[in-house]
Amino acid sequence: MKTLESLEQFEQLKNEERILFLFTADWCPDCRVIEPFLPTLETEFSEFEFISVDRDKFIDLCSELDIFGIPSFISFSKGRETGRFVSKNRKTKEEIEEFINNL
Repeated sequence: MKTLESLEQFEQLKNEERILFLFTADWCPDCRVIEPFLPTLETEFSEFEFISVDRDKFIDLCSELDIFGIPSFISFSKGRETGRFVSKNRKTKEEIEEFINNL
């Protein structure tokens, strides 16, 4: 999974097709829980480009996007938000798959 490096990169990526941003942090225990199956999700949903966003590095972006809990997912296509799975709750593989299948 690629890691977001700058706000400029975020603006560029969200204008591409089928981008899925994962908002996470090193200290987040619920983020660590989903880590083992993320490669499987990337393979299963290869039509999406997955981008990891460090919540602490991009706190202003998270605030702008109303992301107050992690891990959270927001998808974009051609500059338009197409879905969000944003909450402070732990997420299961099945819940994430359902979210992506409904995009």
